[in-house]
Amino acid sequence: MGDPMKAKAEVMVNGSERTVILASNTKPHYFSQVLAALALALGPLAAGLGKGYSSPAIASLQEKQQFAIYTGNFTNILTINPQQASWVASLSLLGALFGGMFGGIAMKFGRRKVLLITSIPFSASWLVTVFAKNIEMMFATGFIGGFCCAIILMVSQVYISEIAVPDIRGCLSAVLKIFGHVGVLISFAVGAYLDWRELAMVIGCAPLIFFISVAYMPETPSYLVLVGKEQEAARSLQWFRGPHADVGKELLTIRNNVLAAHSDRFRNPNRHAVITILNPILVTCGLMMFQRFSGANAFNFYAVSIFKKTFGAMDPHSGAVAVAFVQLLSSLLSGLLIDTVGRLPLLIASSVFMSMALAGFGSFVYYENINRSRGLVVAQYDWIPLLCVLVFTVAFSMGISPISWLLIGELFPLEYRGLGSALATSFSYACAFVGVKTFVDFQEIFGLHGAFWFYSAVSIGSLCFIICFVPETKGKDLSEMNSRNVNYYN
Repeated sequence: MGDPMKAKAEVMVNGSERTVILASNTKPHYFSQVLAALALALGPLAAGLGKGYSSPAIASLQEKQQFAIYTGNFTNILTINPQQASWVASLSLLGALFGGMFGGIAMKFGRRKVLLITSIPFSASWLVTVFAKNIEMMFATGFIGGFCCAIILMVSQVYISEIAVPDIRGCLSAVLKIFGHVGVLISFAVGAYLDWRELAMVIGCAPLIFFISVAYMPETPSYLVLVGKEQEAARSLQWFRGPHADVGKELLTIRNNVLAAHSDRFRNPNRHAVITILNPILVTCGLMMFQRFSGANAFNFYAVSIFKKTFGAMDPHSGAVAVAFVQLLSSLLSGLLIDTVGRLPLLIASSVFMSMALAGFGSFVYYENINRSRGLVVAQYDWIPLLCVLVFTVAFSMGISPISWLLIGELFPLEYRGLGSALATSFSYACAFVGVKTFVDFQEIFGLHGAFWFYSAVSIGSLCFIICFVPETKGKDLSEMNSRNVNYYN
């Protein structure tokens, strides 16, 4: 007599039927999915530590160089000029551009395997930084670190999208962003007490902890079905859904979608590939472009220098710290709202408030410059630019920043998820690199106020783009969205 707590699902494997024993039809639990998300979040945490490294590290290098000039002792001192410092800050973005391309290709070997392999050179790049003998070694390790960082961020997002149920997929995706912001804050805080070599040593430990945590996680069921490992897929899905969940229907749905996609691809491979990924590519790359050229990179990399030009009496460093904390708190709130309010309402509200805050900041700078040219500096109005920046940070961190990355994992179909993620991620980092390097040019051409008016116009453009092209994915299965993308052009 059969066990009443078990159910059977017939799965076709190589033309023959196999019976997969699955648990009964009970409500799935979220514990394993949350546990996996927390383990994966150590990757974005390591990436955030690296993102926050350049600011305190450059300051440490410059302080040691000034002390060496004063004492005349240059033993174990790396000399650095302002142009070299800018490359230390930006080369990681250039490495991330190539990392995004490589990561999408490498995902065909497995999401979990790619994360494990990438964490080793990621940690090694920081350990090499500890023993760097010249600034060129820091250039190289920064490029390698950015390369590995892009792979980990992209593959972690895809992993979460494939293992999470629709009810909590947005929330778990937000966890990755939250841990990334925590990493930046830790780097800023610890970097105030450690020099650049000691800080690199601390950051180098994070990818090793990430390696250990991922080693205990199973591969995603979607990938296992894609490569024909149905039995392993069933065990993996059972682990994520709970020991008493009936995963038979979901497992068969995943497999049927893969078979349908393969059938369509074999009938007309070129047309199928274009039709399947064209709409997701346009949506994700469009959001990434608007995100990267919205002014967020200017505040991330030039916050202190911007505040120095706008504040009359307030400490620019205190303003930068306040922005970082608000960014973290906004990410926490985004994780609560993204699966309740929905993607589209948050994106629309994000674009509206970003454009208003950027326009307000630019206008304040414009009139402040007029007043300073007349010899008037009014310190009591320092709260105005700070308020504009904080409003922008809240809007950015709750809307376009986390959701644009979430949609990369949601919109692309399983068989093209690696390719689509690589294209969107690489395009994102290319825009980021251009945005960071051109901010100074915009400032010289248009003035600081003109640069932020330009960013405000970009945010208005993002609002039009979101309303016209971005779909709502709240509560939808990945298979449902994949079918929508194919039918969109049929």
